[in-house]
Amino acid sequence: MSAGQERMVLAVHVRGLDGMCVGCRAWWSQLVPYPYWQVDWATSWQARTTTTRFLGGVG
Repeated sequence: MSAGQERMVLAVHVRGLDGMCVGCRAWWSQLVPYPYWQVDWATSWQARTTTTRFLGGVG
């Protein structure tokens, strides 16, 4: 691989704040159905926490 090819690959795969590049994220989003179970789980726990906080810890 030449230095030009390496630079081209690195220019396309610029890391975001989470360490994943925009191009890889776009391809990954095509492979993973949304919402997936992790999102369902997180949403459920967030709702429970909000409800508990609203009720003042009474559960």
